[in-house]
Amino acid sequence: MSSIQTQAAVAPTGASLYARFALAGAICCGVTHGALTPVDVVKTRIQLEPTVYNKGMGAAFRQVVKAEGAGALMTGFGPTFAGYFLQGAFKFGGYEFWKKTFIDTLGMETAQNNRTAIYLVSSGIAEFFADVALCPLEATRIRLVSQPTFATGLVGGFTRILKEDGLIRGFYSGFGPILLKQIPYTMAKFVVFERVSEAILEAAGPKEKLSGSTLTTINLGSGLIAGMTAAVVSQPADTLLSKINKASGTGSITSRLIGLAGELGVRGLFLGLGPRIVMVGTLTAFQFAIYGDIKKALGAAGGAEIAKK
Repeated sequence: MSSIQTQAAVAPTGASLYARFALAGAICCGVTHGALTPVDVVKTRIQLEPTVYNKGMGAAFRQVVKAEGAGALMTGFGPTFAGYFLQGAFKFGGYEFWKKTFIDTLGMETAQNNRTAIYLVSSGIAEFFADVALCPLEATRIRLVSQPTFATGLVGGFTRILKEDGLIRGFYSGFGPILLKQIPYTMAKFVVFERVSEAILEAAGPKEKLSGSTLTTINLGSGLIAGMTAAVVSQPADTLLSKINKASGTGSITSRLIGLAGELGVRGLFLGLGPRIVMVGTLTAFQFAIYGDIKKALGAAGGAEIAKK
């Protein structure tokens, strides 16, 4: 039996295939978000204390280190890694699942003619379920970053929030803004990545004839453009998420969000955009590069592709 026949015989399908997609997504999101924890700490401080951290990203790094030591830049690493590990599994695995579902439902020709809509809807649905898993850990991360003395780490912070504020108010006060942030972010991220990589591949030649390093480079470049676009789209909701999770509040979540948006104004909603573009652009580029390489290593090459040839 030839090597091609052997690979075809053992190629994963069904639940086994989507489990590989989910694992690849979990690893790429957990690793990239965890590695950029220092940037996220500075971005969150700029959003929450703009009168203190008002001299740019580089100065904010130096301020945090001078006041609290270099270790402060890794505050919230535990919930960041755990939260985005779970989120990545649901996001990437879910995206592949829903994309394939729509292709099977509509047929390949119709799917190709409406591929942008499929990218948007598939990523939006996947992100909703990913955010259900992410929200409690993101709330814990923000509380640890905004109140360094609140707890010593993930377990302590998670337990204290649950005890003092309860499940819904403690962990899901930010669910509305996290949806407003993550769903547009993810929709922009996937649709821009898909269309940019499609354009590059159209110019570079058939995907099957390109080397692994070339494909990784294409994923990096497409991911960088996608991440920078997505950062701008989702910035206002990211600021509101940081504000609402900083401390407990009174009134409904909706009224608190409206009040915060009114207080901040347009300029205030885009606080921390610079470091966030750096962070999101970089992590998105590496996410897609790592995701593609891990899928290949796991033999998960059966994802649905609907770009016109």
